[in-house]
Amino acid sequence: MPNIKSAIKRVKVSEKRRLNNASHKSALRTAVKTFETAATGTNVETAKAALIAASKKLDKAASKGLIHKNAAARKKSRLAKKLNELSAQA
Repeated sequence: MPNIKSAIKRVKVSEKRRLNNASHKSALRTAVKTFETAATGTNVETAKAALIAASKKLDKAASKGLIHKNAAARKKSRLAKKLNELSAQA
């Protein structure tokens, strides 16, 4: 444990941010998995709604620096591709 006041604050702030980032990242993964499960079904409308929610979370995470913007774009692209394949089958 640090002795200097500013270092003590840094530890507290870092821990708070780490927990916050973990929470947001978990919610992001959950949104993506929700889309994945919706995409395995036959209902295109629920998959479309899940894609919109997942895209929003990905954009938010990229803007906050939680994930890289190119990683967010790549994931969104892959999810959209799955939705297009599902729409083509229906």
